[in-house]
Parts: sequence; structure tokens; C-alpha cells
Amino acid sequence: MTFSPADHARLEGFWRYCLTHQYFNVGYPESADFDYSLLHRFMRFSINNCGDWNEYSNYLLNSFDFEREVMRFFAELFHIPFEDSWGYVTNGGTEGNMFGCYLARELFPDATLYYSQDTHYSVAKIVRLLRIKAQVVASQASGEMDYDDLVARITADGEHHPIIFANIGTTLRGATDNIAVIQQRLAKAGIRREDYYLHADAALSGMILPFVDAPEPYSFADGIDSICVSGHKMIGSPMPCGIVVARRANVERISVEVDYISARDQTISGSRNGHTPLMMWAALRSRSMDDWRERIQRCLDLAQHAVDRLRAAGIDAWRNPNSITVVFPCPSASVWKRHCLATSGDTAHLITTAHHRDSTQIDALVDEVIADLKARGKPPARQPLQGALVDGLATRTQVYSTAGQPLRVPAPGLGKPEPQRIIAHPKGSDS
Repeated sequence: MTFSPADHARLEGFWRYCLTHQYFNVGYPESADFDYSLLHRFMRFSINNCGDWNEYSNYLLNSFDFEREVMRFFAELFHIPFEDSWGYVTNGGTEGNMFGCYLARELFPDATLYYSQDTHYSVAKIVRLLRIKAQVVASQASGEMDYDDLVARITADGEHHPIIFANIGTTLRGATDNIAVIQQRLAKAGIRREDYYLHADAALSGMILPFVDAPEPYSFADGIDSICVSGHKMIGSPMPCGIVVARRANVERISVEVDYISARDQTISGSRNGHTPLMMWAALRSRSMDDWRERIQRCLDLAQHAVDRLRAAGIDAWRNPNSITVVFPCPSASVWKRHCLATSGDTAHLITTAHHRDSTQIDALVDEVIADLKARGKPPARQPLQGALVDGLATRTQVYSTAGQPLRVPAPGLGKPEPQRIIAHPKGSDS
């Protein structure tokens, strides 16, 4: 490539900018501690994984062999026999969620999708793109789905084939919807397991829960029908990507033969990045299961360190079990903008992803948050709220305020949003 001196200078400037900000991230779930330099030589090739990695494709420059091993790893991680599963390396979590919802819609074409108000914003886009009826379900104070409201909405709709979108780690509060409780409550409501679909969005926590001692239910063995996890979050990647895994029997419903590439395709995107499967393969092959456990525990310990420091200063900070997301009152715009924190209303969070090797950056942020909130006269941390613990398995649904000290949250039914119903626009609609 030939560039002008000005273009060279521009690229050099961006290079220095990237080096300066490489490890800036404390507000969003992204791990920057990766090194794929061994794979740089492959960037000279147009590697395209169009089609099914398990079959021949007429496009020879693909990384199917590596993608197959990646999918075998995640089938085992999510407790489904490899031969009973199918999935692929996606462009990111949104595509994985769309794939799961697409399978559900094909299985139950007239069904309603139910997802909590704490669900990632992309699901509302998916609802419109797939033209699925949808209901927004209330959340508990922890960010976990309100199961009473879920059942009430399904009952009110007269829905016999609900599609349940469960969060395995919500975007803002890191809460996990209890898929065991969901199944118990639907069974109690008279809905058979074969009559509904259960998708799990495990974008961040899908690479956390398999490596902790007491995980919340998250796998196919626990009853899910599909699951997605991001590759650029706990694993780390220079470009967004993800992995989606589903039951093979459901995937076969959407498979089509494509004569143009002499292959079968059941993906969302068709042409797919062949470099990201290589990166995921390299990341998984370069660490043992013990390495992953150590990596996850370090992140969890650092999250608890942040909670302890904030609460010791009288700040109402907390985190959900097995979560590296620390929730606290939103500081001034000057603070959250300087540290690039994610905020929503009066709430902010920090996320202790794996590139934080020590507490230096977290402590610097915590110091500013404490000083800012005290200067603004924010009240000290609240006393534990009176009321029932979050509905579900009591040993795992407590919200941790400090190590071993669960923070109580309002009983289900308190603080519900106004009923909101989203209905896909019929064909021909102008809006």
C-alpha cells in the first residue's frame, strides 16, 4: 500500500492513541490482555467461513478445522454432547441472540418473546427484525427477572408456547435469571417443557460460571435450548466476536443448501470472518482449565475489593453472586466521562475484566467516586432493605454487598414498571 505523508502521520497518530488507551476500559466488559501476534501472518489472506464448518465448502480459504475445535470446546463447557449440538463463531453477542430467537420463532412461529427490563438493548432490535411479539417483564432490584411478573404476563396473554429470553449476567447489574426457577414456575403454570423455548444470553458470564465453585444454572444440562457468549469480553479479541451453541435438532429446521458455495448454511450472516475462529482457537488452546479458573477468580476478587472499598466509605455499592460488575450510585459527569463508565439513570457500574492485573486503576476510580459523591452530599450506604430475598434458590440469589454479607432487596412485585407490550409491526407497516 502507498500512502501520502499525511496519511502516514494520521495512522501513526492513531497508533499512539491506541497504545495510550489500550487498557483504559473499566466501564465495559472487554479484556485487552490478549496477544495474537502468532496469527498476524494470516491477515494477508481473505479467510471466509461461509457455510457449515462441519461440511465441505467450495471456498477453500476457510478456518473450519479450527472453528470445529472451538465449537467442541463450548459444547463441553455448556454440557451438551458435541454430536447433539451446533453453533458457530458469530460477529458478536447480538448475532448470537438473534440466532437463538430465530430458532425459537421457527419452532413456535406465533409465540411471544418474554425478556426482562434489564435485558441488553439489542433484543428490542431483534424483536423488530424478526417480527416477534414480545413482552417486557419486570426486574427485581438486583436486576434479576421478576418471576411472578413473568408468569402473570404469560397467563394474561394466554401464551401456550412462550419464548423465554434469560440473562446469564445482565448488562448493567450483572444479574442472572434463574433458569431453574423459570422452568419450575412454568411447570407450575401447566406449561410443559417441550412447549416453550429457553435462550440464555451469557455474553460475559458464559466464561465465568463454568469456572466457579457454586455457579447459577446456565447450561444445557440445566434446561436451556441455546446460549451465546462473547469472545471479546472474558476471552479477549481485537475485534468483536462471539460463540452461539444450540440443539442440533432445532438448527436443522433453518438449514438451506447453497449451490453457489456447494455447502449448507444455517447461519445469520452467511459470509463470516474466518480470522476470529482462529483467535478463539488460539485463546482456548493457550490456557488450561486451571488457568481460566485463576483468571476468573482474580477478576472476582478485584470486584469484591472495589465493593469493600466503596462501602467502607459509605457508598451503596454491591455486586451479584459470581459477577465482576460492581454497581454504585452514578457520580458526576466529569467522573464517569473521564473513566468511560457505563451509566443508566442514577446508577453506574465498573467491571473488573482480566486486563486489570492489580487494583491500581480500580483504586484510582474508586478514590474519585468517593470524593465526588461525598462532595455532592450523597447519603451513606443504606441499611439492608426489609423484605424477602430474591425469589429463587436462596443460597445463590442473594445480592452481595460485602463478602459474606448479603444485601437484601425488595420483595418481588415492588417497583415494577408500567406494563409495556411490544408487537412486531405487520408486513407493509410504514413504521
